[in-house]
Amino acid sequence: MRDFHLPGRSPVFAANGMCATSHPLAAKVAVQILESGGNAVDAAIAGAVLLGIAEPQMTGIGGDCFALVAEPDSRIHALNGSGRAPAGLDPDALRGAGHAAMPLSGGASVTVPGAIDAFCRLSADHGRAGLATSLAPAIHYAEAGVPVAHRVAFDWAAEAGKLTDAARRHYLPQGRAPGPGTLFRAPLQAEVLRRVAADGRAGFYEGEVAQDMVDALRAAGGAHTLDDFAACRSDDVDPIRGPHGDLDLVEHPPNGQGATAILMANILARFDLASLDPLGADRAHLEAEAAKLAYDARDRFLADPDHTARLGHMLDGTTARDLAALIDPARAMADPRAASANVHRDTVYITVVDRDRMAVSLIYSIFHGFGSGLASDRFGILFQNRGAGFSLERGHPNEAGPGKRPMHTIIPAMLTRGNDVEVAFGVMGGAYQPNGHARFLTNLADYGMDPQTAIDAPRSFSDAGEMKVERGYPDAVRAKLSEMGHRVTVPDTAIGGAQAIRIDRAAGVLEGGSDPRKDGCALGY
Repeated sequence: MRDFHLPGRSPVFAANGMCATSHPLAAKVAVQILESGGNAVDAAIAGAVLLGIAEPQMTGIGGDCFALVAEPDSRIHALNGSGRAPAGLDPDALRGAGHAAMPLSGGASVTVPGAIDAFCRLSADHGRAGLATSLAPAIHYAEAGVPVAHRVAFDWAAEAGKLTDAARRHYLPQGRAPGPGTLFRAPLQAEVLRRVAADGRAGFYEGEVAQDMVDALRAAGGAHTLDDFAACRSDDVDPIRGPHGDLDLVEHPPNGQGATAILMANILARFDLASLDPLGADRAHLEAEAAKLAYDARDRFLADPDHTARLGHMLDGTTARDLAALIDPARAMADPRAASANVHRDTVYITVVDRDRMAVSLIYSIFHGFGSGLASDRFGILFQNRGAGFSLERGHPNEAGPGKRPMHTIIPAMLTRGNDVEVAFGVMGGAYQPNGHARFLTNLADYGMDPQTAIDAPRSFSDAGEMKVERGYPDAVRAKLSEMGHRVTVPDTAIGGAQAIRIDRAAGVLEGGSDPRKDGCALGY
């Protein structure tokens, strides 16, 4: 139990249904959907689409999503709602124009947005209340306005410089980033959502809305066509999983990076984490080294599902064992790629569990802050820059190409115990997400934390040659990590953001946790 003398959050308990997400209005409308007879899928769609209005720097209908849906009997379905590159994408042309890596902005950085098709599929295949019911709250708030929350205002101001042309007009009211408490309205997106509510995916991928998007992307140098949009389809896929003690970590298969989280957790399982201080330098060091090795494997192997050839290698316990043997518990490795040669960012997340114990774990993103910085002229649909997830290295499994899906950072997750889903959770934060999954899992499994405490705990992340260590760690931990050879920095912003719901089937109670690094909450009834 937490120290009530200190600021903090208690876990939220409820019996009938719950939502945990990064904005309180989204949590509220999700619970309202549950109370009115909708199921967890109906509620998750309602909350997620509203998050695109409440946190437009993070997500929106021009983005992608992945979802895990657990039936009341704990059968888990996975839906890949990520879009593909247009048929006209030419990596040779990009290399010829001088690009050594995929651009972060411009038309070439945008793949066809897949989220709307995914929401339509989820509603049709697993929902109860109907798509129009799920979209109604977002339509209302897009017109009436949502007061900008503090963390949203912070991110909006930091990322506003990326917005160009039509995006500035739609997302910079009065020519500047809105401050906390300012009402943000998007009535033209409300019109798009009305068309989707009435006509399903055709309201987005065909007709005037699709033409508006294609015109904007082609003007920005993209190769997109109406045929590319009409062809967009989500895919039902099989989840992947890996054991960690009595729990199984369930993840999305490629083109998401869920296998990275499983590999990292498997590496950490080779060490006696429980004997280490959960907030100490030794645990943070082992996690950093495991992340270096798991991310190196990700960068070698993960890609479009049709081009990922070594998924089994990443999930194999012997791979984790061999990689763990490369870790020095007292010293940071300089080059994980050389060490392992013989062994082989902006997002929202929502989780909902309903009265019947259907559980949804859904993550929805435009990748970088404000995505590509591009928006369609008429309707103001902001585009992700998921094409930046491709490689331009010739022959790489993740090499950019027509009709391919890029490697995605966003990954929803669940934890199962025996045959039952026990936790639905996700961690926002771009590349940090697999590391965040491994940390949340080990906080629960190895240190016995409840979901809220596991989320609150300070974070660190070894990325691009530096080890980011949040201010929640004492200076002594940073000093020891530096002595171990890490290049330690304190990040400008908090690392990631997490949401979780644990299902206590014996007690008939749901327990929710929500990250104080964001503006949201867990809410139940």
